[in-house]
Amino acid sequence: MIPIEKLEVSAYTVPTDLPESDGTLEWSSTTMVVVELHAGRYIGIGYSYASPAAVNVIRDPLARVVIGEAHIPAAFHTMRVALRNIGRPGIASMALSAVDVALWDLRAKQLGLSLADLLGRSRTAVPIYGSGGFTSYSMSQLEAQLAGWVAQGIPSVKMKVGREPSTDPLRVQQARAAIGPKADLMVDANGAYSPKLAIELAHSFFDSAVVWFEEPVPYDDPAGLLVVRDRVRMEVAAGEYGFELRDFQELFPVVDVIQADATRCQGITGFLKAADLALERQVPISSHCAPTIHMHLGASVGNFRHLEWFHDHVRIERLFFEGFIEPEGGALIPSANRPGLGILLKRTDMEPFRVA
Repeated sequence: MIPIEKLEVSAYTVPTDLPESDGTLEWSSTTMVVVELHAGRYIGIGYSYASPAAVNVIRDPLARVVIGEAHIPAAFHTMRVALRNIGRPGIASMALSAVDVALWDLRAKQLGLSLADLLGRSRTAVPIYGSGGFTSYSMSQLEAQLAGWVAQGIPSVKMKVGREPSTDPLRVQQARAAIGPKADLMVDANGAYSPKLAIELAHSFFDSAVVWFEEPVPYDDPAGLLVVRDRVRMEVAAGEYGFELRDFQELFPVVDVIQADATRCQGITGFLKAADLALERQVPISSHCAPTIHMHLGASVGNFRHLEWFHDHVRIERLFFEGFIEPEGGALIPSANRPGLGILLKRTDMEPFRVA
């Protein structure tokens, strides 16, 4: 394989189309950090949804140690070691994730394979669920978004809860009425509840046929997650803030479904490691956000549940990527005819949003 000759990194901040909030945060923009690895005539593309601060971590130390490498395991190990004194969790892991994704994209392009085919497909189509339903939305906006996904053939949808717990049962009830009885309804509290409140509200959510309760309590409270999981009649999920394998190891005993995000958990390599652990423990894995990356992982990982079709990231990737894949019948099908991630950067469209 041709060694990496050059690394380029840039960041782009895209305003949201409407004000957005969940149970614990409010935001008005999303930043994508993009890495391009050059090796001969090939360019590997990787990205993470991270702070622009990740750009500096990628420039030094990651670019310094990855240039000249030709093999993914060696590059991955070298980057992890280089981050020791910075601290790998958080921004450093997100920076590493972007480079690792670019490494895999580059390798697949050099071999003339889609990333899904390089990893080995275990399924043709990757199931998705529509995700948004922000607490800042009016009831009519919430109903229109969720019902719109169902009308497109997406069989499951997720909404945010936790901003005003007293109003959550009614919002969930109205969301159920909007999507009809057949679609799966999921809720995400983003850690806004206490265990007692989560259990209390879960009873009313169950009356609205909610099947998934995400982060009912903070993700770093495994004891609280276990209390909730053992007392509710729906699946409890967490894991999107896993940066290292030990983060997932703490969650496996206390959730029904593990979530992982290749733009946070150290890239394709880190996601595959988490998926292997989940398979050993007979726990299904679901991906968090970044649909263009995760559809390839979803096509290959045997214990994969579904992919999050997240409103903000769909907007950005549709705008930035030539070759962005749209759903067919509630699923994504990675193209076998486009190597790597199957995308090219739409540089002219991206440039107005550049911040670093």
